[in-house]
Amino acid sequence: MSFRSSAAGAGLVLLALAGCGSDPAPQQQPQTPASPPAPSPAAQRPRDLPIAGVDPCSLFTQQQLDELKVTRKPKQLEADDQRDGPTCSLGVSVGQPHYTYYVELIADADLQDWVSGRHAENSMTSEPADVAGYPALTRFARGESPSDCETMVGVAQGQTLRSQMYPVTQGVFDQKQLCDMAKQAATAAVRTLEAKG
Repeated sequence: MSFRSSAAGAGLVLLALAGCGSDPAPQQQPQTPASPPAPSPAAQRPRDLPIAGVDPCSLFTQQQLDELKVTRKPKQLEADDQRDGPTCSLGVSVGQPHYTYYVELIADADLQDWVSGRHAENSMTSEPADVAGYPALTRFARGESPSDCETMVGVAQGQTLRSQMYPVTQGVFDQKQLCDMAKQAATAAVRTLEAKG
């Protein structure tokens, strides 16, 4: 199984059955240059929060998991299912709708890389954001039917935390809801990183 694209036009559809034991792999965007580039994040990082060697599933307290309504034990994806770094899957699969948060730690790419570097894409809308005082980007595929949303946080020089909210049950959330939920998960992870010191 490989990391899938979150771009709406990629034509890749992920299906999950309510009772199955695995989450769909988080989506991966095609590599295309951005035009025009997204605006740069405005916030200045209060301090570096290094993520190299950190288990992304360790970034959530039980209280945070409850606030995110996570119903499955956080699970780190196998290397073949990861995009750019260690990724934790946080599934919500009791009742409806079903959705999954993916939190990924990218130790070799700065936030600016998604604005004007190798991860920039012209199929994505990118907007500057602030997550717990750290520079961030909100990213989602353009289109009438929202498919997911990502929050990218510049946690340290050359290092990025990515939080993706992927709705397994489609057509329930609008784009703002998806992005707000991705930001909520990113904020929780950053707060835990700060507490770890």
